[in-house]
Amino acid sequence: MARRYFGTDGIRGPVGQAPMTVDFALRLASAAARVLVPDGGSVLIGKDTRVSGYMFESALEAGFVAAGVDVMLTGPLPTPGIAYLTKRMNADFGIVISASHNPYYDNGIKFFDREGEKLTDELEAAIEQHLEAAPITRDSSALGRAVTLTSARTDYMEFCKSTIPDELNLDGLKIVVDASHGAGYKVAPRVIAELGGDVVPVGCSPNGRNINDGCGSTRPDLLQLTVTGVRADVGVALDGDGDRIVMVDEDGRLIDGDQLLYALVRDRVDRAALRGPVVGTVMTNLGLELALKDLGVDFRRASVGDRHVLAMLKEHGGDLGGETSGHLICLDKTTTGDGLVTALQVLSIMKQGGRTLKELVEGMPQLPQRMVNVRVTERFDPDDQPAIREAVRAAEDELGERGRVVLRASGTEPVIRVMVEGESRVSVDALADRLAESVRAVLTS
Repeated sequence: MARRYFGTDGIRGPVGQAPMTVDFALRLASAAARVLVPDGGSVLIGKDTRVSGYMFESALEAGFVAAGVDVMLTGPLPTPGIAYLTKRMNADFGIVISASHNPYYDNGIKFFDREGEKLTDELEAAIEQHLEAAPITRDSSALGRAVTLTSARTDYMEFCKSTIPDELNLDGLKIVVDASHGAGYKVAPRVIAELGGDVVPVGCSPNGRNINDGCGSTRPDLLQLTVTGVRADVGVALDGDGDRIVMVDEDGRLIDGDQLLYALVRDRVDRAALRGPVVGTVMTNLGLELALKDLGVDFRRASVGDRHVLAMLKEHGGDLGGETSGHLICLDKTTTGDGLVTALQVLSIMKQGGRTLKELVEGMPQLPQRMVNVRVTERFDPDDQPAIREAVRAAEDELGERGRVVLRASGTEPVIRVMVEGESRVSVDALADRLAESVRAVLTS
């Protein structure tokens, strides 16, 4: 079943433009009720710090209550917190109002099932089939109720702390925490401080419009400057909804998701605790694949998107996987990507072994990689264009076996992503620019 509105991570777009309107949110709530809880049930709703979150929260609440669904509201809380609490509170499903790493003028809506996992493509498609129907309004005796969960934040914080050994603390570590003025602005610095870390917060003062603005995992420059400026041991940066993480070592060097995944895997290998294959994506740096091969670890690539990584992990019995962007999954700890939980795993490895972050990742070489985003007015599949296919073949021939080319349409933005990877930075940059131009030429032809 084709999906019109749901992308790789829920529904997303500019606020005030279809589909991110109040009318659509109301109809979406009614459609979801029809599919997920036709006989009534409960939903947990959380959000990030965007000013538009209040508007969509109210619309969804109204739609669900009118359809006879009980609503539990958490207020601002990281996406993985909603996944965890959906299962803990025995809700039938959960919803997060967030556009993740996008600017404040975008917003989105994504769902979790009762187990805290993303909905299947089939369920999302089924919900779309009911979007044109008039919203349900039951009679007064059958309406749902809405409550605010006052303990949601502390419950999630306690869960995060429980993912590292009870006897472990972070005493002696000076840690800069950048929450991207987003959903983790309270929980991230507080959890790390409660575990004994000396916290220097940045990006922890949201005003509704500064989420992801010059900070967070997609803009780590501020974190890098702050870590070296205050002589911290390490820096942690989340994205707007708290499911991604990048880190910064004591020298101010950025440590991305591939490197963090390597650190987690190497620790599991050292403890003989690694289960199943490690899963990355087609965008994962070849250096990680080569480093894991040296460790004797089976590595597999899934399509881009955490749901595809998760599906492959579950299919093959693995625990660890993720994306270069920092969307990492530790299935033995939680059901979805969790930036704060990942940070705690890395920090605990540092503390237990007395090693710096730089030392944890030094065994993984990073091959030069260049990403170019070509903005389009309408998404299309680059593989369907003969001129682009020919340009890709030529680039792959030039790179040989020690390089890769990936072109794909983004599932969250109107762009074609062009990625080139190889041993020579000069060659990689030149080929990426050449391929980007081939995409632009198709747009203007």
